[in-house]
Amino acid sequence: MSTYFSADWIFPVSSPPIKNGIVEVNSEGEIVAILQEKYANHIDIKKLKGAIVPGFINTHCHLELSHLLGKIPERTGLVDFVKHIITGRQADKDEIKSAMQMANKQMYNNGIVAVGDISNQISSKEIKQISQIFYHTFVEAMGFNPQRAEAVMDYAIGIKNEFFPLSASVVPHAPYSVSSELFKLINEEAESDNAFLSIHNQETVEENAFFVDKTGRFLELYKFLGLDIAFFEPSGKSSLQTWLPKMVNQKLLLVHNTVSNKEDIEFATQNHHNLYWCFCPNANLYIENSLPDVNLWMEKQLKITIGTDSLASNKQLNILAEMKTLQKHKNIGFENLLQWATINGAEFLGLDKQFGTIEVGKTPGLNLISLSEDLMIESDVIVKLV
Repeated sequence: MSTYFSADWIFPVSSPPIKNGIVEVNSEGEIVAILQEKYANHIDIKKLKGAIVPGFINTHCHLELSHLLGKIPERTGLVDFVKHIITGRQADKDEIKSAMQMANKQMYNNGIVAVGDISNQISSKEIKQISQIFYHTFVEAMGFNPQRAEAVMDYAIGIKNEFFPLSASVVPHAPYSVSSELFKLINEEAESDNAFLSIHNQETVEENAFFVDKTGRFLELYKFLGLDIAFFEPSGKSSLQTWLPKMVNQKLLLVHNTVSNKEDIEFATQNHHNLYWCFCPNANLYIENSLPDVNLWMEKQLKITIGTDSLASNKQLNILAEMKTLQKHKNIGFENLLQWATINGAEFLGLDKQFGTIEVGKTPGLNLISLSEDLMIESDVIVKLV
């Protein structure tokens, strides 16, 4: 049995928007047809005010940090934020589980159909197994000491294997927490599995300072961790230009990119041909009170996706709220934002045959949102239709 939805606009993403269009969907959530207004008198239609869009794809989240909601001060900078994560992530198991359940439910209610989720342990598996959201888990490998590379990698592979049969891959955490030796092992593992990867990239000027000349607040972070980094020699180059040549073969998502500049982006596109770039604007404002210069990526028509980051660095897990922030602060057009929030993320996660666009045969989920006549996002409230 089919249900027919009509709204002021339907945005299939794969084709131009349809004014007063109609979407037919069956009981399994599969798109049966996309119809024009002229058919409205011949069928029983649920007429809605607003715009119908596909389900959203959240390409960067940390479900296991959900219990840190409201516990970390805002705008302290990345180094202090990381310190708070390290000291605060341990909590009662029931508290952590309950917070993850609430975060998963919140994402579902906010029309998110798939998530690229960062994990450092197995605690989120049970929730992911029964969730109505599709999860791919990025198991982070972290170890800046080169002598620890093999032990760190063995541990990460063990966690990845525990997530089976769920989709998972081992990924580097960030340039400042992964040694060259560990990068090599991660790359080898990814090539053997044909896995796609994710990495936190250039969230702060401190990251670049560390790689250029071994200065800045990251020295304070290593001291806090009790890590002797006498072995580290600065490259004289930015963070991205230092680490990217170590990861050249696999599909790769660079997350945050808050301080990436034109030269970094040019270097990246010349040295890697399967890159996606994830923006998490509300987390960027929460941690560094700064946003990437999004126009640099748009000028080159690069593949952009959107993430929420975690509730440790965000007040909600809502892709539409991230879109609204980018529209407000960066004046990005709605159709561009929608592409980033749907099909680009689906492509990166390898889910574009199912999610990302409203097309016959797909089961993308359908969300109803509120837009002004000039296509400005009026509210971050979503009505999940399917």
